[in-house]
Amino acid sequence: MDLFILILTLALLIWLTMRGANLIVVAPFCALILAYLSGFDIGTVEQHGFTHTYMKGFTGFFASWFLVFLLGSIFGKLMEDCGAAEKISHYIMTHVGSERAALAVVLACAVLTYGGVSVFVVAFTAYPIALSLFREANLPRRFIPACLAFGSATFTMTSAGSPEIQNWIPIKYLHTSPWAGWQVSIPIAIFMAVVGYVWLKRMMKTALVNGEHFIGRDGDPHPDDRDLPNLITSILPLVAIVLISFLAHEAFHQNALVLALLIGCILTYLLNINHFNNTGKALHEGAYAALIATGNTCAVVGFGAVAKATPGFEVAMAAVMSLPGDGLVSASVAIIVIAGITGSASGGQSIALPELAPHYLNAGVDASELHRVVAISSGALDSLPHNGYIVTTVRAICGESHASAYGPIFALTVILPLIATILAVSLFAMF
Repeated sequence: MDLFILILTLALLIWLTMRGANLIVVAPFCALILAYLSGFDIGTVEQHGFTHTYMKGFTGFFASWFLVFLLGSIFGKLMEDCGAAEKISHYIMTHVGSERAALAVVLACAVLTYGGVSVFVVAFTAYPIALSLFREANLPRRFIPACLAFGSATFTMTSAGSPEIQNWIPIKYLHTSPWAGWQVSIPIAIFMAVVGYVWLKRMMKTALVNGEHFIGRDGDPHPDDRDLPNLITSILPLVAIVLISFLAHEAFHQNALVLALLIGCILTYLLNINHFNNTGKALHEGAYAALIATGNTCAVVGFGAVAKATPGFEVAMAAVMSLPGDGLVSASVAIIVIAGITGSASGGQSIALPELAPHYLNAGVDASELHRVVAISSGALDSLPHNGYIVTTVRAICGESHASAYGPIFALTVILPLIATILAVSLFAMF
C-alpha cells in the first residue's frame, strides 16, 4: 500500500504537469497528499513533519543553484539583446546550412556540457541561438527543448570523462575515475548521438510534412538590419565560460560555474557594449526568468524530498535491491526507478549509491563497470515530465507546453537512454 500511494501521487503530479498546471502550486499539493497518506505529521514544522521536509528540499536547491540560474539567465538575455546570439546563428547557418539547424543546436549543447557547463545553464545560454536558427530554418519551435535536452542530458552528461555531476557522484562511493568503463562508454555515446539525431530528424520531418513551421511570438527578439557584433566578440564569452568552469572546477567546485558565468556576463557587455538595445530590460527579463525557473525546479525537488522520506520509497529501494540475476542489471534497475521517483539523475545516485555501492562491490561486481552503468541508467527515467530540468527548459526558458514539446523529449531522453542502458549491460557481460 505504501508503494502504491507513492506511485499514485507521482502519477498525479506527472498528469497535472502534462496538463499545464502551475508546478509551484501542484508540486506541494501532491507532496501534501503523499505526506498525509504516508502518515506524516502535517500540523507541525518540526523535523520529520511535512513542512520541514518539503521546505528543506525546496530551500536546499534554491540555496545551491539560484546564483547559477540567475547568472545563466542574464547571460542568455545579454547575448540575445546585443545580437551576439544572432551573429553566432548566422555563422552556423552559413557554414552548416538550414537543413542542419537542429544538428548545430545539439552540437553546441554537447560542447558546452562536455566542457563542464551545467545542463541548466546550457539551456539558458543556447536557447537564444537555437531560436534564431529555428526561425531562419523555419522549423517548428516546439522541437527546441528536445534539441537542448538531447545535446545536454544524454550522450555527454553520462559519458566517460564528462565533468557533469552525474559522472562524478559514483567516484565517491566506488573509488573509480571519471573515465571508468570508457571502453563501453564510447560506443554507447556514439550510439545515442547517432540514433538520437536520426530519430530527431525523422520527428521533425514528419512535423514539417504535416504543415508545422516556425511561429513567432510577441516576446521574441526580432531580427533586423542592425549592425551585429563581431563573431569573435560574440563567441569569446562562451569560450570563457567553458574554460573557466573547467579549469577552476577542482579549486572552487560549483562556485567555479558562478565565477565563469559572472565573467561571461561582464565580457559580453564590455566586448559588445555598442550593440546593446536595452541592457536594463535584458537584466530585468533575465532575473525574472531565473526566479520562475528556480521556483519551478525547487517545487519539484521539494516533492522528491517528501517522497524520499516515505515508507513507500523504502519499499521501492528494498524491492529493486533484491532483484535476482546479474548485479549490473539489478543496479541499473534500482538507479532507474529511484531517479524516476525523485525526478533527478544526481538525486537518484546520491540516494541509492550509499547502499548500492557496498552491496554490489561485496557481491563481486566490477567497480568501473558499475560506475558506467549507474551513470548511464541515471539519465533515463529522471527525464519524466516532473523533472526540474525538463520543467525549466520547456516552460521557463522556451515558453512551450508539455503537451506540445514533451513527446520528442521523452523519445530522446527517456527511451533512448533506457536502450543505451540495456546495451551497456550487455556489452559488459560480453567482454
